[in-house]
Amino acid sequence: MTTYLLSAGSPDLIGSAARAAVISAFLVFIGLCLLWVFTLATQDDDPERLYVADRSLPPVFNGFAMAGEQITVVVLVSLPGVIALFGYDGVSTAVDSALALGVFLLLAPRIRETRRYTLGELFSLRAEGPGTRIAGAVVTLCVAVPLLMVQLRAGGITAALLIGMPTETAQVVCTVLMGCLITCFAGVADLRGTSFIQVAKVPVALATLAAITLLALRRFRWDPESLLSAAMDKSVSPHGYLSPGLWAHSAHLGPLGTVSDHIVVILGTAMMPHLLLRVSASRDVPAARRSLSVAVGLTGLFYLLLITTGFAAAAVVGSDQIGAVDAKGQGAPILLASEVLQHHPNGRVVLITLVACVAFLAVLTAVASVTFAAAVSVTRDLVGHKGRTLTGIEEPVVLRLSVVALCAVSLLLTTAVHRYPIEFLLAFSLSLAATCVFPALVYSFLWTGFDRRGLLWLVYGGLSLCVLLTLASPAVSGTKYALLPEQDFNLFPLHTPGLVSVPAAFLLGWLGSARPWERTTHRRHTAPEPTPQLGAPEARVDSTRTS
Repeated sequence: MTTYLLSAGSPDLIGSAARAAVISAFLVFIGLCLLWVFTLATQDDDPERLYVADRSLPPVFNGFAMAGEQITVVVLVSLPGVIALFGYDGVSTAVDSALALGVFLLLAPRIRETRRYTLGELFSLRAEGPGTRIAGAVVTLCVAVPLLMVQLRAGGITAALLIGMPTETAQVVCTVLMGCLITCFAGVADLRGTSFIQVAKVPVALATLAAITLLALRRFRWDPESLLSAAMDKSVSPHGYLSPGLWAHSAHLGPLGTVSDHIVVILGTAMMPHLLLRVSASRDVPAARRSLSVAVGLTGLFYLLLITTGFAAAAVVGSDQIGAVDAKGQGAPILLASEVLQHHPNGRVVLITLVACVAFLAVLTAVASVTFAAAVSVTRDLVGHKGRTLTGIEEPVVLRLSVVALCAVSLLLTTAVHRYPIEFLLAFSLSLAATCVFPALVYSFLWTGFDRRGLLWLVYGGLSLCVLLTLASPAVSGTKYALLPEQDFNLFPLHTPGLVSVPAAFLLGWLGSARPWERTTHRRHTAPEPTPQLGAPEARVDSTRTS
């Protein structure tokens, strides 16, 4: 029996009296967003303006847009629920996500210096040729498609929950409708257009989370300690709420599983293809550094508000009620928004509408950014790799077709597997980025001996290892939250492969480039030259000549 993401008997969070107002305001907001996107769409056929906004985005503006890239619907909806249900383990995940931009800050100036903005182009720094560009496109697509599936599913489920119809059919219908709207958006958007939406999303999301948190804190007489105590008392394990190991996902193998998760979340989040595209839109290297500094501050504030929202949800709503709606807590922000102003109908409608609008903005921008970055990679690295450069007219057409195709494929796959819990695909995408992108970029920037063979071994070896270890992990079988909970063929004990796959990728890159066995074989089969003995005629002749 499969595990559904939302319980079919979930309560109606809005109520029949407020539902019409919430849905009407939500639809008006969607229409205004789409109208704004069509207005911002670039009509120019210059690829540089489409892909990286002609490298003209101001530092603070681009910093806000980078911070907006971190506000995805999965993070916005899932993370407060994980914190509300599992306490310390959820906070640890939030901290890891916030640290990811710090890791990206180390590589971003070098990425901007290259003036390249796809993985295929970056992989070609030390290893020219079509094979390296194809490898970059393959990794980008393997990271993007599972990520798009999770984002579309979360957006559809959130919409179904907001309209008070958390049934399986309603989830599928909402997912399809959201996917069609986002396809229209992504089909006309470019980096400049999505940047404006990202920038607008940041203050709206921060203000909404701050309002919910303050309203929850008011119920405890502005005493954070009382709120935290109530969160512990209403949790599933009051004594273990602030200790690691409450989340079954991280409890297996203790420290090893936790370290693997840390590696995957930090390195994977930092190496997303759309972030590489975003940093290339900066005017120069100092502007890129300043943009990232702004993004780090805003992202830190966002995750701090998410943590407080999670604790507030546990204190006000309670873990039992949150878990009854969704076993993974994805209804926590909506439940909290519905409860904090329960005796103020008008304010409650406004707050729920704000949460709905922020969720829609999050799924809209997240899917559009990931799709756009993947489509740029397809256009530059797959279609344009065979020795001919696409003309200025052909390239935008290929880009738009790639965007629509990626959205359509992702939506089709999402609806096809709607009965199954596919949240593990998010960890799989992060694992691929951490395994195949981070080691390749480190070697490309820091090791002059890194060559084509080493890159291909690293990329395809790391990709194969991530796939095999994920299929053999508890995320796919053998556990309550697995894709196939009734079957048990997990041979790899960790939920994420980062602890093994990332060091293995570094090793494969070194072996393929250094090829130590060739040097050993060469020494073994090459006879050493005879050393002239002291007093021999040849030695005397040589010494006479040198003298």
